[in-house]
Amino acid sequence: MTHNPTNFSPSDCDLLVIGGGVNGAGIARDAAGRGLKVALVEQSDLAAATSSASSKLIHGGLRYLELGELRLVRESLRERERLMAIAPHIVYPMEFILPHVTGLRPRWQLRLGLYLYDHLSARQRLARSRALKLSNTSFGAPIKPTITHGFAYSDCATDDARLVILNAVDAAGRGATVLTRTKFMSAQREPTCWTAKCVDMRTGAPLQIRARAIVNAAGPWVDRVLRSLAGTHQPQARMRLIKGSHIVVPRLYEGSHAYILQSPDGRVVFVIPYEGRFTLIGTTDVPCEQQAEDVSISTDETAYLINAVNEYLRRPIGAADIVWSYAGVRPLVDDEALEAASVTRDYRLEMDAAGPPLLSVYGGKLTTYRKLAETALGKLHRHIGGSPEDWTHRAALPGGDLPGSDFNAFLRDVKRRWPFLAEPLAFRLARSYGTRIETIVGSATRMDELGKPFGAGLTAAEIDYLIASEWAVTAEDILWRRTKLGLHMTKEECSALARHLSARAIPERAAAAFRS
Repeated sequence: MTHNPTNFSPSDCDLLVIGGGVNGAGIARDAAGRGLKVALVEQSDLAAATSSASSKLIHGGLRYLELGELRLVRESLRERERLMAIAPHIVYPMEFILPHVTGLRPRWQLRLGLYLYDHLSARQRLARSRALKLSNTSFGAPIKPTITHGFAYSDCATDDARLVILNAVDAAGRGATVLTRTKFMSAQREPTCWTAKCVDMRTGAPLQIRARAIVNAAGPWVDRVLRSLAGTHQPQARMRLIKGSHIVVPRLYEGSHAYILQSPDGRVVFVIPYEGRFTLIGTTDVPCEQQAEDVSISTDETAYLINAVNEYLRRPIGAADIVWSYAGVRPLVDDEALEAASVTRDYRLEMDAAGPPLLSVYGGKLTTYRKLAETALGKLHRHIGGSPEDWTHRAALPGGDLPGSDFNAFLRDVKRRWPFLAEPLAFRLARSYGTRIETIVGSATRMDELGKPFGAGLTAAEIDYLIASEWAVTAEDILWRRTKLGLHMTKEECSALARHLSARAIPERAAAAFRS
């Protein structure tokens, strides 16, 4: 499964997917499972942009009820249930506390919104919402004593980048060719197929791919890809780029619950337990004025998040508390909303079938990626065939085949089978890999059998697995996307990992040069 485009046969693909974010990976997985021959190209790493820069939530979008997006909320709630079923190792329940502040949304409005949230779609695994007196519960401990009432409701958290990776792993397991560090350059429409030109970003080697159809799932670069496709129509949809930024600080409170905080401008800010020792705060919604590849959090956004939290918490935070920050560009459908926060999170799929088909993906959100992919394959079916049967709603993602979908029982079994794993490491491996932990730990009976330690529980065995099976190439791939160990390792440990990966890559580059 390693990246080696020189071994890729370009003849007669059914579908070329451009973009290795959650939508592209989801579409590649669905298509491969329908028996289609699929190639996916990604100019960087999987989930390197928008899909690793989210709030790490699988949720219906409580705030979208105010915007009247009932269909989107209903679909998102249904998808929340499905993702809990097919990926119980990385999609897990989280309770959210919504403090009520006089002068913002009235209590009756919050209660009504939560009632709709509870009833728009059937729920099987999550508790219904309820009213709280914060002073009577531990939920009120970090909140200012002047804020006395609130509500509790349930949604889900996830590891967004790993969700992308698992879809790509399953796509490859079903026959798709996944080419990372492979940049799409252009494509020419011919009578029966597209001829696409790509380039290996590591070696400079050209690659030609012929495909009966193309899906443009390039996220913020959708319009850029369209301009490189000869013979296509002007799309009807317009894209609006919105930047969302987050900050990470040392853990602000005890407990596994999150907070959703209202701001006077009508937006909300999430405060979420993160990686055990930290708290994640976000997100902002501002028009993107940078190139998508150069986006970063601004001073104003940082101040906005700090001020939003300090309006609620007893113990204020400051810029000096921030240990990490990240920003991403959301390629949303331009619905001409005046405020960035009000732009729809729904998606739009545009088909250009004047010859070999081109399907372009606009908008979407992490929660609805699976349904988006299913809808895309439905549109493509009459053009390129494949099984008409929808299947991804019932097939577990890699590692998600937990007995009874019970993560806690699975974790107990991991600890029983491999008692030498420290508890935090056992939890991380179980949560990240599910049943595929077997591939990493296997028959080991001691930590030293997992190879050289690199810090924070990362071992040579896990690194080997990530390179061989999950397309990891650089230290950043491993530390910030396959895992979040960059938060837990020292600078010296991170540098040692980078040197290790660079050293083992030298023979691979030499072999590639020899082949070319």
